[in-house]
Amino acid sequence: MAININNLNSSNQVQQTQQQQVKQQTTQTASTNAQVKNTGQDSVSITPQAKQLNELQKKAADAPVINQQKVDELKKAIISGEYKVNPEKLAASIANFEFNLD
Repeated sequence: MAININNLNSSNQVQQTQQQQVKQQTTQTASTNAQVKNTGQDSVSITPQAKQLNELQKKAADAPVINQQKVDELKKAIISGEYKVNPEKLAASIANFEFNLD
């Protein structure tokens, strides 16, 4: 067994320690960069409700313009009491509307 009396190998040990530290830092940097690349990607997901709302907005934009003459006729009928509401038909229409929303 050899004993290093003059510390001749101490510079080699320092260099080896520095090289190990550089390797560790390089590994850590590479690992950090990989994590940044993975977490740096943005993504967007659209819910089914948002898709449905978008479709409804398109349909509304494509819908015909309000028929003002028909609106005026209905107003007159309501004011004069001639317009009668059929409760069964109204209930069926509401139920149908709710069913189609899902």
